[in-house]
Amino acid sequence: MLTILSIVFVLAYVSIALEHQISVNKSATALIGAGLLWTIYAMLAPDAALVEEHLGASLMSTAQIVFFLMGAMTIVEVVDAHNGFVVITSRTKTTKLSTLMWLVGFVAFFLSSILDNLTTTIVMVSLMKKLLDKRDDRLFFAGIIVIAANAGGAWTPIGDVTTTMLWIGGQITTLSIMKALFIPSMINLLVPLVVTAYLLKGKPVIAPVRQEDGRAVLTSSFESSLMFFMGMAILMLVPVFKTITHLPPFMGILFGLGILWLVGDRLHKGKADEDKNHLTIGHALSRIDMSSVVFFIGILLAVASLEHTHILSALADWLDKTIGRQDIIVIVIGLVSAVVDNVPLVASSMGMYSMAQFPHDSFLWEFVAYCAGTGGSILIIGSAAGVAAMGLEKINFFWYMKRISGLALIGYFGGALFYIAEAHLLH
Repeated sequence: MLTILSIVFVLAYVSIALEHQISVNKSATALIGAGLLWTIYAMLAPDAALVEEHLGASLMSTAQIVFFLMGAMTIVEVVDAHNGFVVITSRTKTTKLSTLMWLVGFVAFFLSSILDNLTTTIVMVSLMKKLLDKRDDRLFFAGIIVIAANAGGAWTPIGDVTTTMLWIGGQITTLSIMKALFIPSMINLLVPLVVTAYLLKGKPVIAPVRQEDGRAVLTSSFESSLMFFMGMAILMLVPVFKTITHLPPFMGILFGLGILWLVGDRLHKGKADEDKNHLTIGHALSRIDMSSVVFFIGILLAVASLEHTHILSALADWLDKTIGRQDIIVIVIGLVSAVVDNVPLVASSMGMYSMAQFPHDSFLWEFVAYCAGTGGSILIIGSAAGVAAMGLEKINFFWYMKRISGLALIGYFGGALFYIAEAHLLH
């Protein structure tokens, strides 16, 4: 059974990568792959009740991420409908792509440390559509945003789901992980930025032509600013909500979406229906990319089947026996996270190594947080941020591999080598 499941997953993965060559939408492939994997598991597993239990658990964790994604995308659409991003675009005066790249990279890096890498990617990629007209420029910026968001999310407990898992599990503590991984994560960003700034040297920013569709008249400056700052505040307060209530992030994002909906309805209550329809949450929900959401569902359920059949944990055990050295094993885990989701990989690592053997804030756990958090940038479908960018800008798998993967890889190894050297010197 395990061999069949592995083959099906690899075939589905290759089909997603070859989406344009085979002319089959990646969302369809992801759903078929997930359906086949769970069908095979259900037909060949000896305990049907256990399979049903595993599917229920996977569905719950998948739904939490999907609800969060839909909520964040809807908030971004509402802000956009109110011309809220003008608050930023009107203040961005640079005419050089290289300068804009530095600005965007640092904003995404620090924003993802207080939000999370998925939300940051959605916000920043959406913002680039307001700043850049040429699609090639937007794709390149989207790739750097993925690298910056994943790097920024790795050094705080709330910036990446895998770091959050280690934080909740007690393997890392807040101040220690921030001190240990800030510089490696910054190097992970700086190396690609230096190379990119050189490649973009002298190229101008070509802004899109703003089309007058009536929004400038129907949406006042006050309304634009209010919805922008409310939307950003809701996104930024989700980690605070989680910390205080211990409820999952999707509950915070949905709660905030309800508040934004209420404010929007009151804000436009005096307008005619035809003037406010495009400003409503209902209209924003119709504009989010459901194809990307469905793709996300398929990918998460497919990977979950490998987790429950212990294929991923078996891979981790094999690495432990074959390689032996902890630093190299963790680097390999980070590289593997570019191919499959880093959540089950980190979960497997947490199950492989005990806290008695490796206490909190030890080298292993901090390095796992860095490698699993940043290794996903190497391929476009290796992280939630990459999958979101792929859906928002329709990024081709091989385009990303050709133009961005090399940059992500040198940044990944740059930060990893610094952390290993730092750990040996300090400990």
